[in-house]
Amino acid sequence: MPDARKARAVGFNHVALEVGDIEEALAFYGRIFEFELRGKSADMAFIDLGDQFLALQKGRRQPSDDGRHFGLVVDDKEAVRRALAEAGVEVLPGPFLDFRDPWGNRVEIVGYQNIQFSKAPNVLRGMGLTHLAKSSGAIAELAEKGMAPS
Repeated sequence: MPDARKARAVGFNHVALEVGDIEEALAFYGRIFEFELRGKSADMAFIDLGDQFLALQKGRRQPSDDGRHFGLVVDDKEAVRRALAEAGVEVLPGPFLDFRDPWGNRVEIVGYQNIQFSKAPNVLRGMGLTHLAKSSGAIAELAEKGMAPS
């Protein structure tokens, strides 16, 4: 039973990445992904992810990330692999589809169908992604937790 004295973490509203320049970051990520902006200023840009967002913030000064990363869920992992190759972006060695942006932020690309993470049907509809489905393995993992799609 959960501890009533503690708040329970339930998800992410957004991830913020520090970049060197907002326009350059939007151009870079625009070569890799199709996206819409939620908003933009001279020092920030917000890439819409339906009920979440990716915040790009001017001011990266630290060295490149090594193990520290975030997993970005996509509808088509192989399309990202092709876009990275076309953009001349190095895929990092290892079992996953990881890359670093020009400012050293490490991103792991994760295919929606193979993981437990699930968007609500109304969010998928609003994003025009109603065709996405979960693999049988992901559905089994969700079912073990009582979270299988109905």
